[in-house]
Amino acid sequence: MNPSVPLSSKPTGRPGIDRDYTLADFDFHLPPELVAQHPAAQRSASRLLDGRAELPVDRVFRELPGLLDARDLLVFNDTQVIKARLFGEKSTGGAVEALVERLLPQHEVWAHVRASKSPKVGSVVRFAGAFDAQVMGRCGPDNALFHLRFPEDPLALLQRHGHVPLPPYITHEDSAEDESRYQTIFAAKPGAVAAPTASLHFDEAVLAALDERGIRRANITLHVGAGTFQPVRTENLREHQMHSEWFEVSEATVAAIEDTRARGGRVWAAGTTTMRALESAARTPDGRLQSGARDTDIFITPGFDFRVVDGLITNFHLPKSTLMMLVSAFAGYEHIMALYRHAIEARYRFFSYGDAMLLQRAPS
Repeated sequence: MNPSVPLSSKPTGRPGIDRDYTLADFDFHLPPELVAQHPAAQRSASRLLDGRAELPVDRVFRELPGLLDARDLLVFNDTQVIKARLFGEKSTGGAVEALVERLLPQHEVWAHVRASKSPKVGSVVRFAGAFDAQVMGRCGPDNALFHLRFPEDPLALLQRHGHVPLPPYITHEDSAEDESRYQTIFAAKPGAVAAPTASLHFDEAVLAALDERGIRRANITLHVGAGTFQPVRTENLREHQMHSEWFEVSEATVAAIEDTRARGGRVWAAGTTTMRALESAARTPDGRLQSGARDTDIFITPGFDFRVVDGLITNFHLPKSTLMMLVSAFAGYEHIMALYRHAIEARYRFFSYGDAMLLQRAPS
């Protein structure tokens, strides 16, 4: 890795993937001690790097309501993290670890499965010493997932026998603290295997302060998949295939956004998952936001044509990740790299349990 956060004079580029950017442009050195292993004692006590202006301002997250305008709309992802990690064994006795990626009808799921030898189609895996799951086949991109059938409601089985699917950079085993804190306080619709982490900083006091200022709220649902941690393995960004995630934007949220525009307000996305859902829903011929539910594999890189989101609340992301590309596309590459250099020098805490930053869309 590079010894410091790279600063470059790359141009903003055109809509789509800018050929001038490669994977190496999004690399930086992060001292390992800055990777947060546990959440802050209080959700809203996390630090907030205000990156709206050229020079960063160090704040605390509970200050957020005072930084928004009463005409603004804040959009959240109301997905709920499920206890998606299961441990078990094959009929041969070999150890198996599964991460449920997607819930399906008829007690079926798609899952990532790790074992010394992949289980065969038609075989049975016993999870948690408690229930058997039948291997129906392979599925997903490149047949990387396994299609499993559970004996009863998968959500109920996961709640009883599963583990909180902590990200790979959190090194401790999941605990009662994680079950509570790796979940937003407004999580409502189960299906995610990773939390919409920017929203982990919101507590009842911050929501009450938003209401007091007259800042309205709306929801989308995007069930975050394990692919959010998938590394980019090619220097040429055009060759990277994004993972697919299910999302839904309601008619009420579309109406709230249109009303906000009419009032002269701004649309703020609480997190990159919310941004992905909103911008995916606006990939229509006329650029208008469309309600409904579908999958998205949108890849947001420098030069992307943003149509919905004006401001973004987000955590700090992994080097060389698609989310580094997303925030660089939104706020400007040079600006993001300068903010990350400041965050490292100021000892901000990184990734899922880390601190947050406040960004606004760079002029096109």
